[in-house]
Amino acid sequence: MRVNLLTETAAPARPGAGAIPVSLTIRPSCGLPGDYTYRTNSSALLRMLTSKTDLPASVLRRFEVDVLSSTHAKLLGVEMSERLLTDIGYFID
Repeated sequence: MRVNLLTETAAPARPGAGAIPVSLTIRPSCGLPGDYTYRTNSSALLRMLTSKTDLPASVLRRFEVDVLSSTHAKLLGVEMSERLLTDIGYFID
């Protein structure tokens, strides 16, 4: 399923702070309703995206910089398997 990933953090990370809490909103990219919010941290999110998607390393690095340097970051049109979405609690009908 193709989805848009939108993150929100309370504040940008401080240098050397490590993982920060992240609220990830998963939204179908086709425009249909179906938003789902998943609470995680920046390290776990990037590990998941690295191992469970086929996103290029350059895209993941840019997204990581965005997550750590601002309160909002997004990745649009990410292909995620139904299994991965189900594993994180997003149920597909």
